[in-house]
Amino acid sequence: MLILLPPSETKAPGGSGPPLDLAALSWPELTGVRARLLHELAVLAKDPAAARTALGLSIRQDDQADLNAQLDTARTTPALRRYTGVLYDAFDAASLTRAGRARAAARIAIGSALFGLVRATDPIPAYRFSAGSVLPDTGRPGTLWRPVLEPLLATIGSGELVVDLRSGAYAELARCPGAVTVRVLTEQPDGRRIVVSHHNKATKGRLARVLTTTRRELTDVNGVAALARTAGLIAEPVSDTALDVLTPGGIRA
Repeated sequence: MLILLPPSETKAPGGSGPPLDLAALSWPELTGVRARLLHELAVLAKDPAAARTALGLSIRQDDQADLNAQLDTARTTPALRRYTGVLYDAFDAASLTRAGRARAAARIAIGSALFGLVRATDPIPAYRFSAGSVLPDTGRPGTLWRPVLEPLLATIGSGELVVDLRSGAYAELARCPGAVTVRVLTEQPDGRRIVVSHHNKATKGRLARVLTTTRRELTDVNGVAALARTAGLIAEPVSDTALDVLTPGGIRA
């Protein structure tokens, strides 16, 4: 089983690992695009005004663009600890047992605008680059990633269950055919169900946690739903590849 997570805009600073080594990252077939993007970001970092436009930053966030000038020299840390924010807080990687850390290393992949796809243990530096960024030379990152990342995800998906928890912008970087996708909904007093944003990331973090730490090897959407229910989530399969999860404010089982 592979659990696809989105990255986050916020990232833990620093690190104790050596500088980035592209050859050491998982899925070496992505190295060419990774190297091209790293080069473009390093060049862009020399022009603060252009960097703000490309990365969607304000002048007060120039320190974020400055991170990209140090991508080849900055210290690294494993990807699962680099990314922070609501989803990763809910996942709570720091509290994983030794067995949980081993399962995270085997099961978690993070879809990234800069690196394409990395394992939880892949060492990466802090950076600023998102799926919505628009580089002067290549435009949006999906233009580069789709031709190489979609075949990779198709291969992965043909051999094991993939649970895709990526947000829409990152799912658009490359599709993963056959993956189980998850919507987080809440039910209104009149019975209507609507997609929510407030609980979305936290709920997906909780789901990722239970999928990571289970000893079971799941094979289909029904297994994902059953496991989610053991963690107190209200999960309902709506097709062979789609799962709805209701937030705590939704209906009760």
